[in-house]
Amino acid sequence: MEVILASTSPRRKELLTVYGFPFKVVPSGYEEPSAPTIPISVPDYVKDLAYQKAAEVAGRSSNCLVIGADTLVCDDNEFSSVFGKPEDADDAAKMLRWLSGRTHRVYTGVSVIQVGETGAERACITDAVVTRVTFRALSEKHIQRYISTDEPFDKAGSYGAQGYAAQFIDRIEGDYFNVVGLPLSRLGMMLESLGFDW
Repeated sequence: MEVILASTSPRRKELLTVYGFPFKVVPSGYEEPSAPTIPISVPDYVKDLAYQKAAEVAGRSSNCLVIGADTLVCDDNEFSSVFGKPEDADDAAKMLRWLSGRTHRVYTGVSVIQVGETGAERACITDAVVTRVTFRALSEKHIQRYISTDEPFDKAGSYGAQGYAAQFIDRIEGDYFNVVGLPLSRLGMMLESLGFDW
C-alpha cells in the first residue's frame, strides 16, 4: 500500500525517511486559518488541522495511507498565547521575545487515513503529542541575528529546534521529533495499528 505525506515540510519529509519505506509527497490543498484561533483545546485543534490536511489528499487518492500533520507552539497554560508561523520579521521577533527565558509547549497533531481501492476512507487514527521546551534568555542581538538567517519564517513559533535555534534551547521534556514536526514514535504506533508492515 502506497504511503503519502500530505505536507511539503522538508523537516517532515526528512523525518519520515527514517522508517525506510518509500513514500511520496502530495501537498494538501486544505486552507488552514492564517492566524490560530482556538475555540477548543489546542490538542483538539491541531488534530483537526492534521485530519483536514490528510482528508483533502485522501479525497483524491486510492489504495494508500495518507499522513497529515500540523504543529503549533503555545504557552505553558495552553491557551493565552498560541503561535503558528510568523507573518513577517516583526511577528517573528515578537514570538521569540515571548519565548525568551520561558517554558512553552509544542503540539503536533498527526492523522493517518487508510484509503481503499474505491477511494473511500476505510480507517483513520488521529492523535496529538505535546513536548515542553524551555528557552534560555535571549538578547535582542540573538533575536535579530537569528531572524537574519531566514530560518524562522516557515516554522511554528518562529524557530527550528534542529537548526540555528538549537543554541537557544535549555531543556526539552518529551519527544524531540515532535518539536521538529513529526512525532516518530507515536506515528509508528499509529501505522502499526492500521496494519501497515514495513
